Amino acid sequence: MVTAIGGGTVRDLLLDRHPIFWIAHPEFLLVCLAATALTLLYVHLRIPAFHALFVADALGLGFFTVGGVQIAEQSGLSGLLALLMGLITGVVGGVARDVMLAEIPLILRRGQLYASAAIVGAALYLVLERAGAPRDPAARAGMATIVLVRFAAILWRLELPVLTVEDQGDDPPTPSESSPPAS
Repeated sequence: MVTAIGGGTVRDLLLDRHPIFWIAHPEFLLVCLAATALTLLYVHLRIPAFHALFVADALGLGFFTVGGVQIAEQSGLSGLLALLMGLITGVVGGVARDVMLAEIPLILRRGQLYASAAIVGAALYLVLERAGAPRDPAARAGMATIVLVRFAAILWRLELPVLTVEDQGDDPPTPSESSPPAS
């Protein structure tokens, strides 16, 4: 539940949309419960492949990110703000899930093509839409881009370069180094 509704809840709060989407439409909660039940049944009958969770997560990231951009647009936001609302919609639920499981969220892992995938797909959707493409094909292209970038990152272990800063030895003194000697 947290994964599925967390990002949209934060988005709705930031956009001051009331009631929150799942309160206005409780059928979202029923879909979450049904998906959970089916997943638990599947896992009980067959051990899923290790990457199955990543595949499901990539599909959700694509769907929720572009959907979040569209909701932000309906609320009157455009451009960068709509993209950020889509990013929040796509990633916050997974972050909350990982925190609750005492895991490092994917978005915070060094080099992960996660938020970057969402940004690229959301940006493509916005560019296509502003160029005159019909909304639905533009949305499908944005979602597909997010999913394909995540799949590529998973399959080929693609990562973003990580900037490292060398220690210059100019660290501030520790309290014991800067304190006067005890008398």
